[in-house]
Amino acid sequence: MVMQEREEIADLLRTLTPEQWSTESLCRGWQVRDVVAHLLYESTPPLKYAVEILRAGGSSDRINAGYVRRGREMTIPDLIAAFETTIAGGIGSRLAPRIVLADTMIHHQDIRRPLGLARSIAPARLRMVLDHPDPFLRPGPRMRGLRFSATDVDWHHGDGPAVRGPGEAIVLALARRSVALDDLEGAGVQILRGRVSGS
Repeated sequence: MVMQEREEIADLLRTLTPEQWSTESLCRGWQVRDVVAHLLYESTPPLKYAVEILRAGGSSDRINAGYVRRGREMTIPDLIAAFETTIAGGIGSRLAPRIVLADTMIHHQDIRRPLGLARSIAPARLRMVLDHPDPFLRPGPRMRGLRFSATDVDWHHGDGPAVRGPGEAIVLALARRSVALDDLEGAGVQILRGRVSGS
């Protein structure tokens, strides 16, 4: 599933114009090219990545800033070529494939939504991410006490005021992408909106 998600990203990247590469993504302060640069963590050899973690003092913000900085020194063809090397997978895909799939899918949408490029996500892949959201984004506090129901795949979670909508919008809302809240409905949406804005 990780490979399929990355293949779809690579197919998208090959079609983007220079202007689209410079478009602001859903990741605050990151252009599309910066999101791609972040995703290159999977192309880093394990030992080198371990050194980067140590140098950054374990700070994911500092690690990400390093990837973005290096990515801005790369040409668009170089970024595409580097991303293509991640398709077969790296250490993250082998050790924590569910986390990597969630991260990759979220960032795929971080690129697509601002560009107005909708897509149909494979149902099995979407359900996998709904069942296993990225734990580093701490979705639990946003999900607590709410009943989530996807309207495009067979997936439900929790009890309480309802939050209904496309699975992709639920994934993004739980990842603190407030733009996705407009695609959701139900008595629990306002509660979720407060939790997303207060994260």
